[in-house]
Amino acid sequence: MVDQLEGKNPVLEALRGNRQVKEIYIATKQKGQGLDEIRSLARDQKVSVKNVEKEKLDKMAQSRNHQGVIAIVEPYRYQDFEEVIEKALQAKENPLIILLDGIEDPHNLGSIIRSAEVFGASAVIIPKNRAVGVTPTVAKIASGALEHVPVLQVVNLTETIKTLKKKNFWIAAGVGESSQDLSDQDLRGSIGLVIGSEGKGISRLVKEHCDYLLRIPMAGKTGSLNASVAAGVLLYEVFNQNRKKKELSR
Repeated sequence: MVDQLEGKNPVLEALRGNRQVKEIYIATKQKGQGLDEIRSLARDQKVSVKNVEKEKLDKMAQSRNHQGVIAIVEPYRYQDFEEVIEKALQAKENPLIILLDGIEDPHNLGSIIRSAEVFGASAVIIPKNRAVGVTPTVAKIASGALEHVPVLQVVNLTETIKTLKKKNFWIAAGVGESSQDLSDQDLRGSIGLVIGSEGKGISRLVKEHCDYLLRIPMAGKTGSLNASVAAGVLLYEVFNQNRKKKELSR
């Protein structure tokens, strides 16, 4: 089996990372710095590059905008939970793990993975059932971040939270109806951050095992945020608190 990556950044990061790239298709008249680098890296790695008409790429593409390049790659491999968590604990003073409770929209998952990489998260954990997995659309939206942030797939999110707690992680969740504001909680240290699904939010059982239920303060009238936007706000708060801690310790 093989997967395909679509767009300049996902293909570039695959060539720079550990994914095995088997073949690359580039639109004949497509130009640009990103494509030149893709051709150069492919040549160095002896990866076949085929110049084809844009119409062929349009038929191959599974996402809306392939940017003139599609790569055929080895299937995405979910990484081992214990190995990734232990590595995170050893490598970082304040590891941050993202746990997604039933995210079904691939665009949301891709955006969350991208934000996770930007704000230094060590891993993104998703349930095996009733949730979207890593797809070409997820890879496209993640814009290369998928090659840098491990995605772990687990059978039971509640048991995973219990395991993280045993490893001295504090578990915080974004919950709109909570009375505690996000910025009022100390989120420094080893944190597991739970993001709920687009429609149902965080399930009751998962919520019961969280240490903190936090609300994002809002001034508007709609009273809700898209899951990936909410994740970005929560991630920034954790990142910012740890950044300030480092500045104070200098």
